[in-house]
Amino acid sequence: MLNYKHLHYFRSIARAGSVVRAAERLHLTPQTLSGQLTQFEERLGVALFNRVGRRLELTKAGRLALSYAEEIFQAGSELEDVLRGGVEERFITFRVGISDVVPKFAACRFLSPVLSLPEPVRLVCEEDRLDRLLAELAMHRLDIVLADRPMPPGTEIRGYSHPLGESGIAFLAAPALAARLGQDFPMNLDGAPLLLPGRDSALHVALSRWLERQGLRVHVVGEFADSALMKAFGEAGAGVFPVPAASVADVTAHYCLDCVGETGEIRERFFLISVERRLSHPAARAVSEQARSVFPPATR
Repeated sequence: MLNYKHLHYFRSIARAGSVVRAAERLHLTPQTLSGQLTQFEERLGVALFNRVGRRLELTKAGRLALSYAEEIFQAGSELEDVLRGGVEERFITFRVGISDVVPKFAACRFLSPVLSLPEPVRLVCEEDRLDRLLAELAMHRLDIVLADRPMPPGTEIRGYSHPLGESGIAFLAAPALAARLGQDFPMNLDGAPLLLPGRDSALHVALSRWLERQGLRVHVVGEFADSALMKAFGEAGAGVFPVPAASVADVTAHYCLDCVGETGEIRERFFLISVERRLSHPAARAVSEQARSVFPPATR
């Protein structure tokens, strides 16, 4: 039978990165904690850490064990909350990783039906770079990842890319800047200050190539990994910036912006990445179905 005290100690060491720091937090001696870890590894029959100098690095088995430990203790915390609150209703936890280059309005639209499912769902969202989110997905600490590109080729992580949709691109600007640029698109972008999504975005390269094909000279004044920050700078008049054409109504409803042009030659694509070939989580299926009403199906 699994010793949950040992599991707790292992989780604490993994989080702290060393036996000494974990021992301080647990009010134990390092010798005692090290002994408990050794007993746990012997009981499991696998090494959970590699000793690299004074540092501890999780082995492959250790990463898997940590992912299960996090789920076990999260479930215990939820059980305690339910019992203390006297609530009998149980909810599904749906953990979503959102690549930081995915527009917030698109992510919100994709995820909106999750909170309306018949069975209660607690939505937990984490935003980060795609490579880090995929590592979390591989450790089963996320249920799905929303991204602007499919699984990178050659990755060692086992996963499946489910196309959600795609959209052309619109260019938005603060009203004063939009008025100055006029409506002669795309020539009105020539010489204009431009805000670009970060270099981790698939759209960054596509935009640069499109501008070059059009023979447009633009002044890139900023690059943003965070799409919401890019919109905030755009609303302040710092420059023109791209958004999915399908989300223009949402964006202009929340920001004081005007559209200066739109093109279908650049396509922004969105994907749901999971460890399942066929989606089984009810919330993941709801996201996939909702996508059809947000964007047309993506081309492979």
